[in-house]
Amino acid sequence: MADDKLYQAEYVGSGTFKISKPKRKKIKARQSQIRNPRRGSRK
Repeated sequence: MADDKLYQAEYVGSGTFKISKPKRKKIKARQSQIRNPRRGSRK
């Protein structure tokens, strides 16, 4: 499970990389959603 929390780049070939990064925590995602107004919403 510790593997999932790290940034990793796996070389596939010809200058291509497969990049995996840790997921955002639910709390942080929610906070940013609350603070930032939706695009296209009325004021």
